[in-house]
Amino acid sequence: MTTDRRAVIAIGGNALILDGQRGTIDEQYDNARETSQHIAALAASGWGVVVTHGNGPQVGFILLRSELVPEDAPVPRLSLEMSVADSQGGIGHILGQALLNELAERGMVDRVVCVLTHVVVDADDPAFAEPTKP
Repeated sequence: MTTDRRAVIAIGGNALILDGQRGTIDEQYDNARETSQHIAALAASGWGVVVTHGNGPQVGFILLRSELVPEDAPVPRLSLEMSVADSQGGIGHILGQALLNELAERGMVDRVVCVLTHVVVDADDPAFAEPTKP
């Protein structure tokens, strides 16, 4: 479908893990399915859609799991960089699969693409002296 109308939808990582939930993959899939219904409805009304997402709680869980691995374990710990990439890929997969399924149910099968993002930071940035989450 070609359209001049574009919507950019930002989904926070907390939208996939609701209050009172543990954050299991099944819970995140369920929440992604509900979100995908709204996104697909927007696409059905003629909008081109780009979805971006956060990963706060997910990357935190990955880091926590990694910290629970003993130093001498045969499985290495993950760095923050790799934990972020891991969470981006996982969330992209969950959202992409949920949206593709919803579009297929509506007879609107299209391409759903997940793209990992990268940033360049200045290691000498003073903000690294006292890192905080905005």
